[in-house]
Amino acid sequence: MKPVLQLALDFVDTKRAVKAAVAADAGGVDWIEAGTPLIKSEGLQVVRNLRELFPAKTIVADMKIMDAGRIEVESATKAGADIVDVLGAASDATIRECIQAARNYGSQIAVDLISVEDVVSRARAIEKMGADYITVHCSIDEQMEGKSPFEKLRKVCDAVSLPVAVAGGINSETAHKAVEAGAAIIIVGGAITKAPDPEKASADIKKAIDRKISIPSMFFKRGGEKDIKDILDKVSAANLSDALHRGGVLEGIRPLFSGIRMVGKALTVRTYPGDWSKPVQAIDAAEQGDIIVIDAGGAGPAIWGELATHSARQREIAGVVIDGAIRDTHDIKNMRFPAFTRLIAPNAGEPRGFGEIGVPVTIGGRNVETGDWLVGDDDGVVALPGSIAAEYANRAMDVLERENRIRQEIKEGSTLSKVTELLRWEKKS
Repeated sequence: MKPVLQLALDFVDTKRAVKAAVAADAGGVDWIEAGTPLIKSEGLQVVRNLRELFPAKTIVADMKIMDAGRIEVESATKAGADIVDVLGAASDATIRECIQAARNYGSQIAVDLISVEDVVSRARAIEKMGADYITVHCSIDEQMEGKSPFEKLRKVCDAVSLPVAVAGGINSETAHKAVEAGAAIIIVGGAITKAPDPEKASADIKKAIDRKISIPSMFFKRGGEKDIKDILDKVSAANLSDALHRGGVLEGIRPLFSGIRMVGKALTVRTYPGDWSKPVQAIDAAEQGDIIVIDAGGAGPAIWGELATHSARQREIAGVVIDGAIRDTHDIKNMRFPAFTRLIAPNAGEPRGFGEIGVPVTIGGRNVETGDWLVGDDDGVVALPGSIAAEYANRAMDVLERENRIRQEIKEGSTLSKVTELLRWEKKS
């Protein structure tokens, strides 16, 4: 079959989903999917809405059925779904019931291999059961870890003769890879639904699929360890804090000037108030692009000033964070060197040599270790532990992408309260 572009509407409200679907339809999407979050939030009424709006389109209900296959397939089909999704991790009995129910009520079954370990064996078994489609799916949470579906996709396409769908972070840069790997159905969610212009995004991806070309995209892609710096360069401290469940903030640590920006790995220093020996030695120990993070007990006198800043500039240090005091702020501001501090004081201490470099420290009430990542801007500093840096850099990018879409909807005449339906989603006691 000619490759199909399927739009995944993973919203939680019908109004925003429909708005994105209409724009994507104009951009050339072939099939429209009511995503699992949307069905869980709005029920099968959203499938009825999509069927009414797009009578000629193939409508997919991503039910992710795990049990009670007959009744769930029946209800989704009667609501207007042409294709109903069941999980490959479900029992054989459930999958067979779904297939039989689909035959009875006039729909088709797609079996989603999300979280299935041996995708090839399971795909072959599902084909024998009589499913219509198989989906290779890299989950959102796996995407945040930098994973992609393409390796498994190739194996499954080689193993079965059924049309194979693929989902998992696909965008205009990677859609052609799905086609080349053998996918018949390319499922795209965020790269369309979070785009400021879903119609253009859909058209670009459709073009990439039809022509088997890569069209560059700034957003809607995830990276691994080697991409952390590039990703964090695009996001704000607020984006990263949101990704960390409103966490990561170094409390009480403020930017020295406005328009400040800093991203890098931490080199930690523990010293005593006023003892500037180890902070200065850390400048020589730091690598290019590092951020020197100093625990000076949250007190003065100053342990950093103009001359230390000149040295840091010479070594191409990315910035300094001080839980203590800084001085010579006029000169440091003029140098535009990213500095964040708890205190400002004119007096310096003495270089006594107490303390250590490269040890865990406490900054702004939060533990920071050498190798952790920091993002600092006008709002303050957020620390990202190195052990989870790739995942949560990706999650911060996801936050930015979602905000970009909301911002566009506000520009089109809505308000934040209306876009997010605040009253509807207030927690009920």
